[in-house]
Amino acid sequence: MSSFLNNSANLAGTATPLLKPLTTLGLWSIVMEVWMYTLRIPAMEKYNVKPVPTLSAATLEKSLPAHVQWPAQNYNHLHEQPTYFIAAMLTLTLLGVRDQATVNAAWAYVGLRMAHSVVHGSKNVIMVRFSLFAASSAVLAGLIGRTAWILY
Repeated sequence: MSSFLNNSANLAGTATPLLKPLTTLGLWSIVMEVWMYTLRIPAMEKYNVKPVPTLSAATLEKSLPAHVQWPAQNYNHLHEQPTYFIAAMLTLTLLGVRDQATVNAAWAYVGLRMAHSVVHGSKNVIMVRFSLFAASSAVLAGLIGRTAWILY
């Protein structure tokens, strides 16, 4: 068993370096989920919003202050565009790609998405948020382009 664990740690560190930024983005999504519920649950109690089956997202949005909704909105965003990142990272990993430029781009994407989350969840300064989103989109386009270049 010890040999298996040592080999797994080795594999994750050297042969599959794109899995680390992929896993980090997954962990970040969990951080955003915790942030969302940390604000949302007390706010629902404060504003007397009952968690009944008929409670729609639109009603929830209207019932709670915007700053309470920002982390929830960002959490949802982490299930949209980043799905392309997941596909690219898994494909590149399966293809054996592990050059430093690709790994750096993957980490840049994750860092930009994390920064976007912090801005969105806290002050929600739209132009800062947009700049971070645009930069992360450009990095992601490069990663998807890299994937396509190898495949085709």
